[in-house]
Amino acid sequence: MDNLTKVTEFLLMEFSDIWELQVLHAGLFLLIYLAVLVGNLLIIAVITLDQHLHTPMYFFLKNLSVLDLCYISVPVPKSIHNSLTRRSSISYLGCVAQVYFFFAFASAELAFLTVMTYDRYVAICHPLQYRAVMTSGRCYQMAVTTWLSCFSYAAVHTGNMFREHVCRSNVIHQFFCDIPHVLALVSCEVFFIEFLTLALSSCLVLGCFILMMISYFQIFSTVLRIPSEQSRAKAFSTCSPQLIVIMLFLTTRLFAALGPTAKTLSIQGLVIALTYTVLPPFLNPIIYSLRNKGIKMAIWRLCEDIFSTKLEHPGLYCRRSATKKQKSINTL
Repeated sequence: MDNLTKVTEFLLMEFSDIWELQVLHAGLFLLIYLAVLVGNLLIIAVITLDQHLHTPMYFFLKNLSVLDLCYISVPVPKSIHNSLTRRSSISYLGCVAQVYFFFAFASAELAFLTVMTYDRYVAICHPLQYRAVMTSGRCYQMAVTTWLSCFSYAAVHTGNMFREHVCRSNVIHQFFCDIPHVLALVSCEVFFIEFLTLALSSCLVLGCFILMMISYFQIFSTVLRIPSEQSRAKAFSTCSPQLIVIMLFLTTRLFAALGPTAKTLSIQGLVIALTYTVLPPFLNPIIYSLRNKGIKMAIWRLCEDIFSTKLEHPGLYCRRSATKKQKSINTL
């Protein structure tokens, strides 16, 4: 191992050798990225500006939107840049940064989905205790704890993975520095220690998953006891897509972590990677926010305020100019 050259940059796999397909990939990724940016920034702005949405549920939705913006910004912009410039390299520090932030934002995604599931459980199953349980102080405490613990968790794993300089190879068979593919390049000792660390941390993931399943079981049990069929359908249409996204995120991420690491960029590996990197940030604004009646009403109120302000300005200008003309006539 001492005779091997230390890696200074990594080579990411290209989607295709054909330039037109590379441009098509960059265009599709750019459209998805812009849609995620617009959708999540709109949600953040609406929740921040509208006083009616300053409640625990929308507070966690705003955190999730910020998280989705950061999460998709880890792999996608670099992939777009590489496709347009016909380059496939990423610096050593750039790869370390991708691994660190991907660890942090992926774990924060799971943590916030768990907290939001608990919030819905309290709201639906114990509505009379909701205000006492989900206070503003407790919500801020949970959010700060989640962010800090996830970044600390990412620092432990990233520091362990890169505590020895990678010397085995510099080829990553994925369009970004995905953790299983980077882990395949480290030494056997680092791989063994990191595998044990991931095995221990998987207990936390399993705990979050069990907590979410128990919460959804209680939610569906309560919903089934609702006498109104329309209310039951509304509750199921709200909770079912959330559960589908959570299951997709966890199962594909688990398959990518435990499955065999391919030596080429296969279609199957690409689809799995897109499912847990691009799909959750793209679907979360639609499922959690844009289908929400409160968010839609807040967007309409914001649009009405903007248009009414624009319509008032010309009138103010005309009244001011008429006043000035009258003053000049009176002076004469």
